[in-house]
Amino acid sequence: MKRPARKAATDRSFVVALSRGLDVLRAFRPNDGLLGNQEIAARTNLPKPTISRLTYTLTKLGYLTQVPRFEKYQLAPSAMALGYAALANLGVRHLSEQFRNDLMRQTGGACAVGARDRLSMIYFGQSRSELTVGVQLDVGSRVPIATTAMGRAYFWAMPEGERSNLQRELREHYGHRWPKIRDGLERSGETVAKHGFAISAGEWHDDIHAAGVSLTLGDGTGPYAFNCGAPAFRFTEDRLRNDIGPRLVAMVRNIEAALGGAMPQSKKQETKKMKPGGKVARVVEGIG
Repeated sequence: MKRPARKAATDRSFVVALSRGLDVLRAFRPNDGLLGNQEIAARTNLPKPTISRLTYTLTKLGYLTQVPRFEKYQLAPSAMALGYAALANLGVRHLSEQFRNDLMRQTGGACAVGARDRLSMIYFGQSRSELTVGVQLDVGSRVPIATTAMGRAYFWAMPEGERSNLQRELREHYGHRWPKIRDGLERSGETVAKHGFAISAGEWHDDIHAAGVSLTLGDGTGPYAFNCGAPAFRFTEDRLRNDIGPRLVAMVRNIEAALGGAMPQSKKQETKKMKPGGKVARVVEGIG
């Protein structure tokens, strides 16, 4: 787990102890079950003695529950209550549910909505059925920004300054793999510019194909991003481009209209948001 070390070192208002405590809570992922101090230390890049003090404190505060038999911890109801409170305040999750369910039934794919969590997107709404057995993601799941359709759609919806900062973090994170990741982001930028959606065809997992579309609200919240994905044999790349992507764009524009009380933007307005060509390449390189 990448930690904000630079910010902690330069921002006098930044509370390092609080940051580390939250990192411990973030170490728990869906379907994890129990985690021990050693596992938490590996995920947070914090020393084990520090982790021991943090898990002790979080247990005393009611955010973790210790299971002495295994010398491990699990998230306690107080921690889960924070997540449920956050979900309850996300109006886009509730309003989009019927739209997502409809698209799921129409396409046979899983449809989710998510927001950024550092270098990942975290699902806070998911619609899936027995037809999407190959897509085992649920609320709370994280997927990488750089290689998924949801993440790429979000990437190109970010304000330019924030996108530049994220680029630097991604370049540092991926190291020698960055040129290949950069090329995928560049291609996705061209697709967003031309069609209004991003795709990932086996670039995250070989057997998962998906399209992604961003949503930015007029009240300054977001951006958020939606995806629609399925096993590769069900969503071929051709179907992503000619069927799933356009359907997802229409769905998100209808959600946008419902949330904002305005008519959905036309396809022409959509494509004006970003010009294709050299600009996308320069932005991904970090020189735009």
